[in-house]
Amino acid sequence: MIFEIGGQERKKLMPMFAHLNSTIILSCLQGHMGKAWADNLEEPTVAQITVGIFVFYAGNPHTKEAEELLNNLPDYTLAIVGTEEWKYRIEEVHKGSFEKFQRYEFFKNPEHLDRNYLKSLLSPLPANYELIRIDETIAKKPSFHELSEDFISQFNSLDDFIDRGIGFAMLKEGKVVCGATSYSIYDDGIEIEIATHPQHRRKGLATITASALILDCRDRGLYPSWDGANSESVKLAQKLGYILKDSYDTYFIDNNK
Repeated sequence: MIFEIGGQERKKLMPMFAHLNSTIILSCLQGHMGKAWADNLEEPTVAQITVGIFVFYAGNPHTKEAEELLNNLPDYTLAIVGTEEWKYRIEEVHKGSFEKFQRYEFFKNPEHLDRNYLKSLLSPLPANYELIRIDETIAKKPSFHELSEDFISQFNSLDDFIDRGIGFAMLKEGKVVCGATSYSIYDDGIEIEIATHPQHRRKGLATITASALILDCRDRGLYPSWDGANSESVKLAQKLGYILKDSYDTYFIDNNK
């Protein structure tokens, strides 16, 4: 049997997930967002963390509770684990329903994010574009949500994002064409979500918008964590100052198959 873990109880799971260096895990275990499950409320031996479509596993992958957790998934899942045993179990349980690909991890060192260099990336702004901090007015624009549903999807509501989240948007003719926001939050920082409209790419908008968000985080004493989904994301991160640490296996699981 598995149990949902809430409140301060989640902190008991921290030792189990210590080998996975993800701020999304912290956002859940510190109680900011997401859900957690385990086989035992007092002395867990297997556990799962879910924030949006991101799912993490730790503990003993060979128990019946582990298989129950492996089937406790959103319709579409990005599953991340830290051992070969867990990878084998995912591939066994979800045979025919998964794709395995690489994501990219960066060193989390604020010294890599030079303020003066990032400020130099803020200008010149391309003609007819406007950089603006995301407020309630921006967050209510249809173009904001059409660009990426993940800009605020992990928050309880739009008001919750305005209260606890941060972000910047690039506008053209009143429409949001690029955005960089806090996909998730944890005690000491955020995980960055960034997207640019296809018709407005190759103009440096993502570089400018991300630079504004990173500088704002630095001013607030927060760390803006970056995790790359593809080579384009890696190149942008490196342009901003992040240093690539490694790639890691990720499983896209389609439960509708």
